[in-house]
Amino acid sequence: MKLYVTYGSPYARLARITEAKTRTPGSPYYQINPSGRVPYLVDDSGMGMEDSQLICAHLDALDLSPRFHGAQHVSDLAYRRLEFAARSMCDGIAVWGREMVRPETERSPTTLAHEVARAHRMADSFEDHVMGSLMQGTPGMAHLILVVAIEMARKRGLGDLTSGRAQLTNWLRAASDLPSMRRTAPP
Repeated sequence: MKLYVTYGSPYARLARITEAKTRTPGSPYYQINPSGRVPYLVDDSGMGMEDSQLICAHLDALDLSPRFHGAQHVSDLAYRRLEFAARSMCDGIAVWGREMVRPETERSPTTLAHEVARAHRMADSFEDHVMGSLMQGTPGMAHLILVVAIEMARKRGLGDLTSGRAQLTNWLRAASDLPSMRRTAPP
């Protein structure tokens, strides 16, 4: 298998193996994945798949015993709601990060302000949710996505989303201690 990613993508961190050049005119990567999105997984049969949600589910199920996509998470609408809320938070932080790498004169202050406000609203929401049984139980994708989002915000300069949020701080400390999270932590 070969996975094409960029290290700046929070989704790629969830399933990272190799790097691809994206947003470059004429990039050879477009021959592999015409959309240019990352992460992108090419399995042993040569079939490609795009989107971290699909790739993570595929990788998690390879041993026929999914750890992060277990039946208790997949069928639980309340849990899925938290998973997609974490994904929304991660999406907004990724948009903020992409906007910040643009030349300063080309950045949209409206977009930046919107994404900062969204990140803080989501962090406030998760301050309450992380103490609930769904976020205290067996780790699933909601846990992984939330950790990646919070760490990405800190790493890219959006700020510490746990500041002033004691429950989120404590939850993040415990969730970040998973071996897979430690191995893939950004430098």
